[in-house]
Order: sequence, then structure tokens, then C-alpha cells
Amino acid sequence: MEFSEVIRNRYSCKNYSDRPLEQEKLDAILEAGRLAPTAKNLQEQHIYVLKSEQALAAMDAETPCRDHAPVVLAIAFNQEHVFKYPGGKYSSGIEDAAIVTTHLMLAAYNEGVGSCWVNFFDPDKLAEALSLPENEQILALLDLGYPSENGMPLPNHSSRKDLSETVSYL
Repeated sequence: MEFSEVIRNRYSCKNYSDRPLEQEKLDAILEAGRLAPTAKNLQEQHIYVLKSEQALAAMDAETPCRDHAPVVLAIAFNQEHVFKYPGGKYSSGIEDAAIVTTHLMLAAYNEGVGSCWVNFFDPDKLAEALSLPENEQILALLDLGYPSENGMPLPNHSSRKDLSETVSYL
């Protein structure tokens, strides 16, 4: 699939079918996340694949946003192993995990798999429920699965501001 087609046509899937996600497709998606750039190539991300009934129940207890997806990726980063910006106030953890999540999301569409970036949850509560290491922070959840027959983009999916509203030349 052409990259322009991937970025133009992918959408946040809100309704998944019962069809299981093949391991080969999941592996291809995870590989795309592994190849994502990170500051100083520190690769501080850790992706937790939530597939078990117990893990998915822990997620469901923290957010209503799984929409019956059979697999959810919890994208976290090691807060102690990030690039610190000059001045020491900021670090690269959130942006690096966001880049990884974006790669995962686009790779999913390229594999014919629906996805939805979920940020409606308390990262600390979910990390505790999943027994994640204390030094890791969850940035996002990414639902994965095949869209149901009536799955389609939300009505506002194609609504975009004009470039003149979001870009300035200095």
C-alpha cells in the first residue's frame, strides 16, 4: 500500500469484529514500532501486548474504550532511560512513545488491521493493575483488530483545518 494512502485512509476504529488477529500481522505491527526513531536511539519504549482475559479485563476496568478489540497494545517508556533536553526540565519519553505509537497505528492499517489510539484512562492506575515496573509510564493504548462490517470512520474524521491555520513560516 502507498504511504499516502495509509495516512489518508486510516481511521480510529470504534467497532471490531470477532475475527482473531493473526500473530504474523501482530508481529509486523510490532516490528514497525521497533523501527520507530527515538531520541539518541535510546529505544526506551516497552510495548505490552494485552491479549489475555486478565489483561483485557484490567484495561476494561480503567477505560470503556476497548470497543471489543481482541488485542490492545500498552505503549510505555522507561522514565529513567530518556534523553534529557538541555536545561534538564524536559525529556524525550512522551514524544518517543508517541512516535512509536504512530508507527504501530500506521502499520496496523497497512496490514489491514483497524486501530484506535486510546488516551482516556489513568496511566498510573492501569500500570498498577498490570503490575508494570514503577519506572515505566504508559503513554497510550492502541486497540487492534479487524473492523466489524459496520465499522467506519467517525463523521468528523475527514474534517481538517486549512494549512494556513496550522502552519506559519518565520
